[in-house]
Order: sequence, then C-alpha cells, then structure tokens
Amino acid sequence: MPIEGEDPRSTRVEYEPVSVKDVLVEMKDTSELLIDLAYSAVLHRSDAIAEEVLRLEERMDVLELRARMSVMMAARNPEDTEMLAPVLGVVGGAEKISDAAGDVAKIVLEDMGLPEAMRAALPEAFEPLERATVAAESDVAGRTLGEIDLESETGVRVIGIRRGDTWLLNPGPDSELAADDVALIRGPEHAIGDVYERLSGASYQPVVDPEPAIDDLDRAVDSIVHMKNLSELAVDVAYGSVLFDDVALAEEVRNLEVEVDALQSRFEAWTLGAAAEAEDPVALRGLIRLGIATETISDAALEISEGVLREIDVHPVVELAVQESDEVLTRIEVEPGSELEGADLQEGVPTVGPGTTVIAIRRPEVGWMLVGQSVEAVAAGDVLITKGTRTAADELRAVAAGQ
Repeated sequence: MPIEGEDPRSTRVEYEPVSVKDVLVEMKDTSELLIDLAYSAVLHRSDAIAEEVLRLEERMDVLELRARMSVMMAARNPEDTEMLAPVLGVVGGAEKISDAAGDVAKIVLEDMGLPEAMRAALPEAFEPLERATVAAESDVAGRTLGEIDLESETGVRVIGIRRGDTWLLNPGPDSELAADDVALIRGPEHAIGDVYERLSGASYQPVVDPEPAIDDLDRAVDSIVHMKNLSELAVDVAYGSVLFDDVALAEEVRNLEVEVDALQSRFEAWTLGAAAEAEDPVALRGLIRLGIATETISDAALEISEGVLREIDVHPVVELAVQESDEVLTRIEVEPGSELEGADLQEGVPTVGPGTTVIAIRRPEVGWMLVGQSVEAVAAGDVLITKGTRTAADELRAVAAGQ
C-alpha cells in the first residue's frame, strides 16, 4: 500500500506470475465500471463517487504494468510477439479509458463547475448509479447477494463492492455484503432510493433536474450526451470485436469513433457560442474537460480493436478470456424482406425471445441510434448491434437475412 500523501504512481510494482487472461478480464471490468462511476460523480456532484474513480484508476495503473510485464514474459519468438501486440493495444486502450474517467472525476473534485443544463440532461443518459455504505444494522449485512435477491425484487443490482482497498467487480450470488462495505448499485429510478436506504440506513436525496437556459449550450449538452452514449457503445463493441475476433464489429468501432469526432467538433463550436452568452464563461471549463475526456474514450475503443482491424491472429490468451464470457456482441445487417423489417424494438426482439437485446442501430442516412432513445422501427439496410447468448445471436442473424 502507498504511504499516505505519496503519489501512488511512484510505488514499486514488481513482476508477479499472474494470468494475462485474468488481468485482461479485470481491466475490462474495471474500465467499464470507471466510465459509469465518473459520469455518476458529475451527475450527483459527488466527491465520494469521484474519489472511488481515483481509487479504481490507481488499481488500473497497477493492472496495466502487470499486464505489460506478463505479455513480455509470454513472448518467446517473433510469431508470439506479433500475436501479443494487439493484447498491448487492449491494455493501452483500457488505461486511456481509466485516465479519461479520472479526468472526469477531477471536474467534481477540483470544482471546475458545469452548467446546470449538463446535469439536467445526464439523468436521461443512463440508469441511476449510487454509492451506498452498508450499515452494521442493515438487514443485508452478513448476507449474500443471492440471499438478498435485490435484482429480482427491485431491478436494482450491485455492480461492484469495495471492502477497504479491495475491489470485487461484477459480484455474483455468492458474494457477501459486510458492514462498512461500499456497494455500487444501479437500477431504475423508482427503486434505487429504497435500496440505498435499505443498505445504508441513510435518507436518499434524489437529484433535482434544473432547467437549461442557453440555446447554444443546450445543443452543446445534447451533443456531449450523445458522445458519451456512443463512446460507451464503442467500448462495448471494441471488447466484443477483440474477444470474438470479429472484423465487422471492429469496423463498427471505427464508424463510431468517426461519428464521435464529428460530434466533438460541433460540441466545441456550440460551447464557444454559449460562452458569448454566459454570465460566467469560466463555468464552461468543466464542460470542455468533459468533452475532451469523452472523445478520448472513443479513441481508446479504437485502440482496443486495432489488432482485429489489422487482421492479426488472436493470441490463445484472448481465446481463454472468451470462455469466461456468457454474452456475445454481434453485428447484424437487416436484409430486405426480413421479418425484422418494421419491428418495434421497444417491444423486444421478435421471433428470438429474451436471449438477446439490440443495443444500437446504425442507419446509413441517419447514423447511430441507441435503442431506448428512438422509436424508429427496424428498416432494411439497418446494422444492428446486439448483446446476448451465442444461440440467440445465430437465430437473429438468420431472421435478419430473411431465412
């Protein structure tokens, strides 16, 4: 452990014979959680959540070094070196995501300020996420998540647990909650307050949405919220492309990154326009930082998928990581005459059932649309990004092809 007051990046990290696969899985889980936590810190103006981001960022720094050490130890010949090079891309991309999340957290910790319009728009961008410290008198203390069964009863799930300096990411039904654990919970707005109070014993104070005021600022905020959503999608698709060696998915990461870059350009123009009308232009400093960090996340996603784009063979260590994934990401193009034409995805994926979910659509003349934010029906030529079981993905691919 670092000494109090010491920069954690200066502490010594020694080589340990750890599984590259395990490190990659942990880096993936950590980077995805960091994105969630960082934007939640901004939404709630929460120093406590922002500090959790920096703790996880420190953990990611250690994971990155250990991953690089392990990859170098694993390379025995030129063929190994070529196959392991994309693994370093995954490591570097995850580290960029971690740094970007840390930059977002510092908007809160350094009190840079954000326009109220930003916080008004964020609640619609993702499910609420809260940080609850488990009280000793709570009925959940000393019980497993399976015994409590929060998700079935309320829709709220525990996505991470910190006990002291130890993190448990993606806890399962056998994971136990103890007094003083910091539980990260996510779920529907109508239920998360009750769960927070049940765990912590403290009163829940929901975020009050302020009204936006400046036209250019409204457009800048809308742009950055869309950037955030597309960047998160790019990370999901990038990891999917690597884990399943899918060039088509990697191409969609590139498409997403291009669209985020275009949004970034418009965001900058609208932010400068808003500065001319704002009473305190300095209050837009945090918004600018948020835009830079968000665009960095999409760049990191492209770095993660670069080896797949270059069609370098996947190293066996990545194949081992695949075996731990129950879900797959799939790119499916809808052919004319398919049963999917005209389908309303708000009502679920037709003919396939609950085994898969369409999370995004790319329509050639429109660009990317995230399912849940659009009432558009599926059209021929749409590219669907789905998440679900392998079997369901194969079934949906056949339906999309009109078979």
